[in-house]
Amino acid sequence: MITSRVDVTHVQIEHLKTLVTGPVQTSESALESHGHDESAWPSVSPSVVVYANSTEEVSAVLKYCSQEVIPVVPFGAGTSLEGHILPVFGGISLDVTNMNKLLEIKADDLMVRVQTGMHRMELNQRLSSYGIFFSVDPGADATLGGMASTGAAGTTTVRYGSMRDNVLALTAVLADGTIINVGRGTRKLSAGYDLTRLLVGSEGTLAVITELTLQVYGIPEKMAAAVVRFPNLAQGVEAASLIVRSGINIARGEFLDATCIRNVNLHDGLSLAEAPTLLFEFHGSASGVAEEAEAVREIVTEFGGSDFEWTTNEEERRKLWQARHNAHWAGIAANPGFRSISTDAAVPLSKLAEAVKIADEAWSASSFNHAILGHVADGNFHCFVLTDPKKPGELEEIRKVSHEITSKIIAMGGTCTGEHGIGVGKIDDLVEETGAEAVAVMRAIKAALDPVGILNPGKIFR
Repeated sequence: MITSRVDVTHVQIEHLKTLVTGPVQTSESALESHGHDESAWPSVSPSVVVYANSTEEVSAVLKYCSQEVIPVVPFGAGTSLEGHILPVFGGISLDVTNMNKLLEIKADDLMVRVQTGMHRMELNQRLSSYGIFFSVDPGADATLGGMASTGAAGTTTVRYGSMRDNVLALTAVLADGTIINVGRGTRKLSAGYDLTRLLVGSEGTLAVITELTLQVYGIPEKMAAAVVRFPNLAQGVEAASLIVRSGINIARGEFLDATCIRNVNLHDGLSLAEAPTLLFEFHGSASGVAEEAEAVREIVTEFGGSDFEWTTNEEERRKLWQARHNAHWAGIAANPGFRSISTDAAVPLSKLAEAVKIADEAWSASSFNHAILGHVADGNFHCFVLTDPKKPGELEEIRKVSHEITSKIIAMGGTCTGEHGIGVGKIDDLVEETGAEAVAVMRAIKAALDPVGILNPGKIFR
């Protein structure tokens, strides 16, 4: 297994150039741009960036790297939040962004096939004329292959599920260059081991995904958005939990604390009241949307919710949700010179208010500015924590507080990550959550599929 940095030689770089039709780059700018993601982890540059244009080229590169014991880290949009694409042991950053074709649309089957480098927003633009859309929405305009690799979810999970629910089949390349096709374009599948979901969420450590068959949905007849404010954090979270348990068919249910609202107001030119706020979205028929909005209004009123507003105006709805998606960037813009760490945890709905309280109290007792937001309708929330890059020692302090919070969440039956993944940041948390025995099984799977250990080493476990 790879345990120290591997620098690719000139001879190896020249050979790599014969394996791909895309560029092979060693310029400082190319290496720097492939050495960091959206996390606060320090940048680590690869030795070389290799652009592959097809599954066959990925296969050729991996076969050669396996023989030469060169680490390979797949790279898409670089929007991950746990250091997934950092080449911590050097080697190759395998850029698949040129593999961005929409290969097939089967509207009657509610299914599409795409290459790994296609971005989710472009996919939905292309699908809109067919009256269908791809539902998984993590906020960032990530590549679909990257979303599959990290098991991404987001704002619509409560209604439509995560990437694990919406990837029907995929093509992937194993460490030795073997190309495999797993899954089928069917709603049911009971044939053998579920290799599709083994690879979805494996963070590039088991294979490089090159094509995806995705489940899509018909665009609803009507969409509506709603906003409601609460006196405090706990009442808003409790209201969201009850709404989900009541069976109301919401499409999104998001919570933003007062700090988040202040930031998005400044960033997006909104004038929302600076108070703990729930945002909802409803999909369905005109009458169904109205009924669901009224049912939500009744529940939130019981928990002290006020100023309940809802609209079916498409421009207003889009503007509201774009502001929610911009919450991360809005927080950074409001604090020039700082970087952010976005934590990630999920708990059973009945524990959500308690978990959010634990996190809020822990960060409030620290010296770090923070905000809380998240997909509370599915029990997943995030803490937005600011750090000064001029004070690198702060990162260790933040990780200590975050780990203390995560330990308490795991103890109450929650998980250390609902959607960001393990990466380099939550390796110890994974052991605490699943136990050493389960991690040993994961290691055995890794060893079987990647015996040399070239695929994204240093991620998920050491």
